[in-house]
Amino acid sequence: MICLFVKFLTIICACFVETNVRFVGAKENDSRTSERGFSQTMSPSDFLDKLMGRTSGYDARIRPNFKGPPVNVTCNIFINSFGSVTETTMDYRVNIFLRQKWNDPRLAYREYPDDSLDLDPSMLDSIWKPDMFFANEKGANFHDVTTDNKLLRIFKDGNVLYSIRLTLILSCPMDLKNFPMDVQTCTMQLESFGYTMNDLIFEWLDEGPVQVAEGLTLPQFIMKDEKDLGYCTKHYNTGKFTCIEVKFHLERQMGYYLIQMYIPSLLIVILSWVSFWINMDAAPARVALGITTVLTMTTQSSGSRASLPKVSYVKAIDIWMAVCLLFVFAALLEYAGVNFVSRQQKEFLRLRRRTKRREKEEEMREGRFNYEAYGMGPCLPAKDGAAGKPAPTNPTPPPPPKPLQDTDVSKRKYIDRAKRIDTISRAVFPLAFLIFNIFYWITYKIIRHEDVHSD
Repeated sequence: MICLFVKFLTIICACFVETNVRFVGAKENDSRTSERGFSQTMSPSDFLDKLMGRTSGYDARIRPNFKGPPVNVTCNIFINSFGSVTETTMDYRVNIFLRQKWNDPRLAYREYPDDSLDLDPSMLDSIWKPDMFFANEKGANFHDVTTDNKLLRIFKDGNVLYSIRLTLILSCPMDLKNFPMDVQTCTMQLESFGYTMNDLIFEWLDEGPVQVAEGLTLPQFIMKDEKDLGYCTKHYNTGKFTCIEVKFHLERQMGYYLIQMYIPSLLIVILSWVSFWINMDAAPARVALGITTVLTMTTQSSGSRASLPKVSYVKAIDIWMAVCLLFVFAALLEYAGVNFVSRQQKEFLRLRRRTKRREKEEEMREGRFNYEAYGMGPCLPAKDGAAGKPAPTNPTPPPPPKPLQDTDVSKRKYIDRAKRIDTISRAVFPLAFLIFNIFYWITYKIIRHEDVHSD
């Protein structure tokens, strides 16, 4: 009996030890399984349902930290393309990647071994997202080729990264007083629509808040490296709403305007000065040249304003075109003055001829009764003491006409005056235009340019 009892105890102890060994091994295997992944215990669909699905109790209508501190949303943008800056509508077109990052404690997990989850964009409807909009937006569209250009990434600690690709048309009020040597500042404002600052706050990312694609170029502008980041908190009747903004500084390059406007108008003004070297008697040539340059300058001036808005102030290009048109018109008026002065000699001669004609007519009236003027002296009876004396056969010839020295002198005087006007114009017009150029370029390219940069 004793031997049987000892054997029974031995068997019980052995079974107890084996049970403990199996329990410890099973526990180790469970821990190893959890470290390898959740695939052996839970499917990905079940995990997402547990994280944000119907079985999770997650409500996308309620913001994180409800009734608690506001949600801090960190933003940054990547500029993929920047262009189509339009002066007439005062806006610009930009293609960006907008990235927002915030923390939602309800999305923190431990079942999944990876540090982050890249989810399908269709899952965006299942989570809460900030209600961001662009305050100065005039038009926008999403991109869905070949699929929706959206990214959703959830981290293990509950941080959420939401990235989306957008094409925006944003308003950009422009000051065109220095056009085309102006520097424009275009803003982009990101604002919350429905959540006040008690619920939502936008902030810029500390490192690289605004990134620009490598090799990005603009047709007419140079985008400066410095970009002003700031806050533009809006106060409405409905509350105080968070707003952040970035300012892009665009410096216009005037190479296009030099080729299309400044140089052609300069050549037209110089061409109008050619009439000063043409003979003043060639009226058709000088008038045709003057009228052609005036009409061409008018067309050039109208073309410069075609791509600009109808603003009430004077622009730099308007001053240039107006002065060029004034010089061309003055060259045409200069020939009118030359022609008027040269015709004074003809008017003087015409007046002299008219005066002489009147004098002759008066002499004819006075000599109508002078018979000797008609050769009838011999037929008349002789006077006392003169009988038998024949009349002189050779009457005294009339006095010779006065030489036309006065006429030649006056003619030469008026012609010299007209030529002197042309000679003076050859020097005065280029000198005046040169002085205007010096003041114009110093004012707009140096003084006002420095004032804009200092602002």
